[in-house]
Amino acid sequence: MDDKRKRKEILILNILKSAKGRLSSSRLAEELGSLGQEVSERSVRFYLQRMAAEGLTESNGKRGYAITARGRQEIESFKVLEKVGFLSAKIDQLSYRMNFTLYTASGTVLINITLVEANLLAKNIPLIQRVYENGYTMGRLLTLIGPGESCGDVRVPEGMIGLGTVCSITLNGVVLKHGIPVTSRFGGLLELVDKKPSRFVEIVMYDGTSIDPLEIFIRSGMTNCLDLIQTGNGRIGASFREFPAESRDAVEQLAEKMTMIGLGGLVKIGMPGQSVLDIPVSEGRVGAIVIGGLNPVSILEERGVRAYSRAMAGLIDFNRLFRYEELGKRIQAYLK
Repeated sequence: MDDKRKRKEILILNILKSAKGRLSSSRLAEELGSLGQEVSERSVRFYLQRMAAEGLTESNGKRGYAITARGRQEIESFKVLEKVGFLSAKIDQLSYRMNFTLYTASGTVLINITLVEANLLAKNIPLIQRVYENGYTMGRLLTLIGPGESCGDVRVPEGMIGLGTVCSITLNGVVLKHGIPVTSRFGGLLELVDKKPSRFVEIVMYDGTSIDPLEIFIRSGMTNCLDLIQTGNGRIGASFREFPAESRDAVEQLAEKMTMIGLGGLVKIGMPGQSVLDIPVSEGRVGAIVIGGLNPVSILEERGVRAYSRAMAGLIDFNRLFRYEELGKRIQAYLK
């Protein structure tokens, strides 16, 4: 089987796996289109027929198609998530699923979740709040997820608490809902000098990894957020996006509105066709740097606190978020 066809089949299987019910071939074609894969409904039916013959999917007439247990095994056994740029596809998929409405400040937004002991988190709240105060975060809002609660595929175990920070992919979801396509190119380690962005010292392309780059940088001890909030010099997580050149003003306006309600994060946006911090941009597009959503919790790793972070953990209702200034008060309910 050629790699191109296998790629399409795995994408279809992943969509069926994530679906709450059966999907029609037309709906599958729409979902593939949202992931940047333009496939006709007729072609989708062809793929589904072949996969059904192999026992990977099953059909129930007009009710649509579903993935089988063998189909789930196929996803795992081929380990093709890295090959097809799983993280890039996941970014597009989650952006599409967000239903946040900017003008009413309602709906779901994407968050990262960091699991840590509540007492250890409480001790580091002043430093975490300083990261927010200095603007090295995706807005001014966060949330707490208690033991036994779940978000996405992350469940908070007993004895731990989940600190939810707004994911930078939330920006993708907002601009997408306003008809502006966005390309997420890479996550990187951004160096700041005198509190100003200077250069990317490390980058990981989204279409070449299944692990979020910021998770890698934090776990590897490569961030230096502690020095940054103390001296203005350090390294934090950030990412690079591209938008159509004609949408530059609209993107800036949407980013400003996001900032007003506590969801900001756009660090810098370039001019059409011009590089941004020496990162080249294609003709007819503009580049933009977006702050990393996990920066507040990088402080924990830098101070030797044992924590586990999951980027793009899941969608949560905007009403669950609160201002970072309230974190000290909110955590009291979870302290022993």
